[in-house]
Amino acid sequence: MFTLKIVTPEKVVLEEAVLWVTLPIEGGEVTVLPNHIPYIGAVKPGEIVIGHEGEEERSLATSGGFVEFHGGVLTMLADTAEHAESIHLERAQAARDRAEMLKSQVNTEDAEAVARTARLLEKEMARIKVATKHRTRNLPNISSR
Repeated sequence: MFTLKIVTPEKVVLEEAVLWVTLPIEGGEVTVLPNHIPYIGAVKPGEIVIGHEGEEERSLATSGGFVEFHGGVLTMLADTAEHAESIHLERAQAARDRAEMLKSQVNTEDAEAVARTARLLEKEMARIKVATKHRTRNLPNISSR
């Protein structure tokens, strides 16, 4: 086990012992396990998946940031990080729709604006994915009735 600490500009979102963590990075994902080599990298918008011994995995949505693993501590400095259960799915879908509308209106010659709106859309898509996965996982089992 090792310590995972996720910090946003507002607060420490999470600090606990974990068995493994999978983070979204450019080109895919990276999974950090105990005794992982020292690692520093950028995290893109997406789903953070956390594994605990003997428990179901948990998810958080992030809009990106940076991560460092050193000395048995994985520290993530995140722009945002939200626990799955705290994401309001309908609001996230409305925010995604607004981001898609904004993306369609942005001047394609303004590379910075294009990147900013694409990142906003990625963030909302990650929130929707994490919230939907959490809802699906927590639905009552109808077949057992």
